[in-house]
Amino acid sequence: MDDIAARAKTNKRMLYHYFGNKEDLFRITLEDAYAAFREAEAKLEIEKDEPIIALKRLISFTWGYYLDNPEFITLVNSENLHKARHIRPSQRMKEMNRPFVARMRTLLARGAKARLFRRDLDAVQVNITIAAIGYYYLTNRFTGSIVFERDLMSKAALEERLDFNIKTILRVICTPETLARIKAGK
Repeated sequence: MDDIAARAKTNKRMLYHYFGNKEDLFRITLEDAYAAFREAEAKLEIEKDEPIIALKRLISFTWGYYLDNPEFITLVNSENLHKARHIRPSQRMKEMNRPFVARMRTLLARGAKARLFRRDLDAVQVNITIAAIGYYYLTNRFTGSIVFERDLMSKAALEERLDFNIKTILRVICTPETLARIKAGK
């Protein structure tokens, strides 16, 4: 709390007054980090795009957000180590994430209706997969660079990974006919 107070140019008493305690401060920090992510994500307005374009934009956004906001990944990792202790009781977390799951559900339904996406997709599983495919790469970039003997953070490697992420998600979500059209460049 001393370090936080010094960086905020205030005193610990004021921090405790506004935030309660360390646990509350961490919860609020997590909520704010997730809120910033969800607000930026909502600005994509994926509901306005053709389903495949919307999906590609969402995958690219998630990847870019993780790259531009490494502190977000650090906070999420920390909270997972605490088994979601801080955000479990948070009503704010539920309220800010429900609309995103609903948007994904709508996107998948639009894609299925247009016969672009499989009909048996679960919006939560798709969200988890999009998050995981970028998250794992970035949380393991240091050890992965040693294990795989390549710079996983070079510009070329990051571009290659985004392309791979998009193609992987499309393979999971699209119908075989859609995949054939994409492969043929149609």
